[in-house]
Amino acid sequence: MAIFDEEPKKKARPHEIGQDLALLSVGDLTERISILREEIARLEAELQTKGSTKSAAEALFRRG
Repeated sequence: MAIFDEEPKKKARPHEIGQDLALLSVGDLTERISILREEIARLEAELQTKGSTKSAAEALFRRG
């Protein structure tokens, strides 16, 4: 077994807004698009949750 087999694999750098995309392969771009779409879905779900909570609080205070 070679020493190099035990070295940790390098983590892919996260996407940075405004990053130079010319150096990325088609596969890298496709992967980043997928990751960003998942993140957008997560953000939209959180936004919807917060909106529901706000609406419930507003309804509660309108009653009083």
